Amino acid sequence: MLNKEFKNRFDNEVDYTAKINVKKDFQEFMEKLDSIQNNALVNALVRVKIREDLSRLHLPKQSSNTSENPTKTDLSSNANYPGGFNLMRQQITELFYTDSILSDQKMMRTELLFVVEKDGSISSVQAEGDNFTFNRQAEIALYLLPEKFSPAFINGTAIRYRFKIPLSINFE
Repeated sequence: MLNKEFKNRFDNEVDYTAKINVKKDFQEFMEKLDSIQNNALVNALVRVKIREDLSRLHLPKQSSNTSENPTKTDLSSNANYPGGFNLMRQQITELFYTDSILSDQKMMRTELLFVVEKDGSISSVQAEGDNFTFNRQAEIALYLLPEKFSPAFINGTAIRYRFKIPLSINFE
């Protein structure tokens, strides 16, 4: 509804400078609205990150005999998302709060880097892309996935597994 009202106001302006001011007003308003609406999602992200940091305080020391960085050929099985990665991308898209993205671009991209822990949970989520808000929303959506991963295994032992997945969303 707000988008429609600002668009009508923008379309009714005849002066180019006034159109720019309407666009700036819209962007400022949406940024403020985003901070209010997105508060719950950001709080969830902060809680998850705090839990990750706290869990690192109690990590048992690994023996020096285990390989710190196993190669892909060492794996007995890869970490997988139930239903596959296409379902995961679809769920991320559904959880994505697109109204917070203020951009003239039709296609936005980011790369999600994260770790699948031994229990199938995810941690250390980072998104790398050109738009800060898009990256933040991608991180939040990944943390909100409803299912856990199945962990990767080496010789029957669950291991931490790092993923790097490209994500792009087309805004129409």
